Amino acid sequence: MLQNNTTPAGARLLTATAAMKRPDPPETLDAFRENRTYLGADHARNERRTWIVTGICAATFGVLVAGGAATHSLAVMASGLHMAAHVAALLVASAAYALARRHADNPAFSFGTGKLGYLAGFANAVVLGVTAVLIAVESVTRLLNPETVDYGAALPIAGGGLVVNLICVWLLRPSGDHARRHDPHGDLNLSAAHLHLSADAIVGVFALAALLAGRQLGWSFADPLAGLLAAGLVGQFAWTLLHRAGAALLDINPSAELTAEVRRRLAGEGDRVLDLHLWRLGPGHHAVIAVIAAADPRPAAAYRARLAGLAGLSHVTVEVRAEGEGAHSHS
Repeated sequence: MLQNNTTPAGARLLTATAAMKRPDPPETLDAFRENRTYLGADHARNERRTWIVTGICAATFGVLVAGGAATHSLAVMASGLHMAAHVAALLVASAAYALARRHADNPAFSFGTGKLGYLAGFANAVVLGVTAVLIAVESVTRLLNPETVDYGAALPIAGGGLVVNLICVWLLRPSGDHARRHDPHGDLNLSAAHLHLSADAIVGVFALAALLAGRQLGWSFADPLAGLLAAGLVGQFAWTLLHRAGAALLDINPSAELTAEVRRRLAGEGDRVLDLHLWRLGPGHHAVIAVIAAADPRPAAAYRARLAGLAGLSHVTVEVRAEGEGAHSHS
């Protein structure tokens, strides 16, 4: 005779595990839930390119730091330090892509893993800000205590670093797919990595200009001054990235235009929108929760149908109430 040896604790564990399983495919719910993971349309492409650029930057970092130390050039050293920050930032970005993909079907994430990229972007913004402070401190130190720069050796190193940066910037360029999904920020994880390298390319331009000014005009102050200008620019980039990533993590409304269009469509035929929330789930994916009051309430599906064809909406929840009454239906 067979016996059930499952303990009460084991039974509870099995029940909890079953509850965590994904429900039926999204098409049985509604047309908006096309992808519960809410990853960007170009997730695989962006992950692959980020790993490639990480390898390129790691090799370039070694060359720049060695060259800057050998030639006593702050501009080249600053470019190398910034490149080191890129290597760390790119590793974070690459890991975020890998983790988001690996856990895309993990039911523990209520709204998928699309926001892992925003978390990585915020962390990279902090790294970028610290880099700006380090460059500024070293620049002031060199202004107060100048060192002799070997311009002849430093120039080709700075030029080579700039070429590498421009190649990496090109590799990490956005695909433009986010535009069709009405998400101006697109893949913020990729944008963070791209911003890091764009800043470094500008630092490289400053470095070349400073080295040329020092060799041709004898302006020894140009090298640390270029470092200060670079620090200010990198700091500005860091603040911009912190603002964008923080807004996504805190669920700040990502689009006043999209919100207004959702409200306009739901408020048709004399219905009233009592409550409306819109937030970002991942690159190109937004969620909406709306509470509607109607004199003649319709099924929730009828209100969701009003939003059909609105790009960027991936998860829609509607609650319908009769005027002056409690909840009527929701979905």
